[in-house]
Amino acid sequence: MDGEAQPIALLDGKEDRYGGVEVNLMEVEPMTAEDFNAKLDVSLKAWKDQGKKGIWIKLPCELLSLVDIAIKKGFTYHHAENEYVMLTSWISDLPSTIPANASHRIGIGALVLNKNREVLVVQEIDGVFKGTGLWKLPTSVIQEGEGIWAGAVREVKEETGIETRFVEVLAFGESHQSFLERKTDIYFLCELEPSTFEIKKQDSEILDAKVSNHFI
Repeated sequence: MDGEAQPIALLDGKEDRYGGVEVNLMEVEPMTAEDFNAKLDVSLKAWKDQGKKGIWIKLPCELLSLVDIAIKKGFTYHHAENEYVMLTSWISDLPSTIPANASHRIGIGALVLNKNREVLVVQEIDGVFKGTGLWKLPTSVIQEGEGIWAGAVREVKEETGIETRFVEVLAFGESHQSFLERKTDIYFLCELEPSTFEIKKQDSEILDAKVSNHFI
């Protein structure tokens, strides 16, 4: 009958490999808070009845007004990027196996050594050593999807204009609670061999750059 209430549709989700459900609201038409609240209620009940475990909801920035609704239903923040926030909820009676957000950050130091046993060193405009006059090796954080050796070569090129070839990883270390007072830094020292020798320093980050024989 026309006067009968229409059943509320579930949120469009796909089952993941671990018995959970992934809901990606980046790919659907925007919905009102009222619609989201109703759909989330019936979805959670259905998923619970189906024995689902971890629920992931990916909300685009345009729908951040819906976050409070999900939080009140037991969801928590997992991580955020420029385009979205990811929320999770464990609805099973079993112990949660939802992985934590990324806990480590990868950094590199570049030991660029020429045939005269001279090392490429820089002074940074900002950072921990600002104003100290300290010369240091080029360093950086690896970018998303970037290999360790590629990151070392890239950073040297960006900071000094020197083209290099990756030789080997010399050492690595770690430092806990070093980034935002909660993440672990893993740091790789890479040896690089220069193929060009004219220094063209990066003006935005590097105060000065030179080769030195005082390090080796």
